[in-house]
Amino acid sequence: MRKHLALVLMAAGLLTTVAAKDLEIYFIDTEGGQATLVVSPSGQSLLIDAGYAGYGGRDANRILTAAKAAHVKKIDYLLITHQHPDHVGGVPNLLQVLPVGVFVDKGPSVELDGKYPEEYAAAFAKGEHKLIKPGDTIPVKGLEVTVLVAAGQHIERKGEPNPFCEGLQPQEGEMGENPQSAGVLIQYGKFRFSDLGDITWNKELALLCPENRAGKVDLAITTHHGTTVSPKAIYAMAPRVIIENNGPRKGGNPDVWKVLEASPGLEDLWQLHFGLAGGKETNAPDTLIANLEEKCQGLYLKVTADANGSFTVYNPRNKYSKTYPAKVQ
Repeated sequence: MRKHLALVLMAAGLLTTVAAKDLEIYFIDTEGGQATLVVSPSGQSLLIDAGYAGYGGRDANRILTAAKAAHVKKIDYLLITHQHPDHVGGVPNLLQVLPVGVFVDKGPSVELDGKYPEEYAAAFAKGEHKLIKPGDTIPVKGLEVTVLVAAGQHIERKGEPNPFCEGLQPQEGEMGENPQSAGVLIQYGKFRFSDLGDITWNKELALLCPENRAGKVDLAITTHHGTTVSPKAIYAMAPRVIIENNGPRKGGNPDVWKVLEASPGLEDLWQLHFGLAGGKETNAPDTLIANLEEKCQGLYLKVTADANGSFTVYNPRNKYSKTYPAKVQ
């Protein structure tokens, strides 16, 4: 009887351990590009973009470092938000260090006569390749990954009226790949994270006005690396934390930083780099910046999220972490 009870308690302990596993997100420094590694509690992985090509495989090696920290040996899904070299260029280098299960994207480049970059096309030709559109899901086990924007379109669903839309107007001259970016909402229980790629003013406006179709989020990564100003319609998303995936000389625009920092309900704005375009007044406190020097170690920021909505951001440079408790409903 005692032996049976001990086995039951041991099994219960193992189940508790499994249930306690969290969502992990690694914001990888690609010097102003993007590579964001999402690791589900199930162990499946989603990599959003692969950074730049070249530089001795710099960005792929930084992705590999994060993957090793997360005990990831394979990228189950690789989402390429759009066909710019700071997002798709690093794919060939990535495949030299990690296998990819499924390549996911919004379609070919509008800047290349409707074709894909040659090296990326050659990469996915050897594997499984899927196109996505708004409303689709990416089946990462343990997560809800919903496509909000892709190929210039946005998800069609009801949302709360957005009071921050008042007075905002579309801008002229938006062309090219950035407005075509794919963007996703990732949900784990009550925790919600948005990554909208490099979508531009008009596409953000279309997604968020007059209704906020994205909904509120706990965590967001800046669109377009903090290079261009977003409409204040983004305030309706009410992120508690924003991660700016800037480089020392790319992104980190002081005007963008001021708009983001003023977001209602924002608790902290973390950065991958100290932005040289601005001074101390338009950069986060040093404790919240992964890389302070232009010639840096390329350190990532890590987020660990619980299904109850609480999450922790960790900076390996100074071993500083901050926990954001679950909101009382």
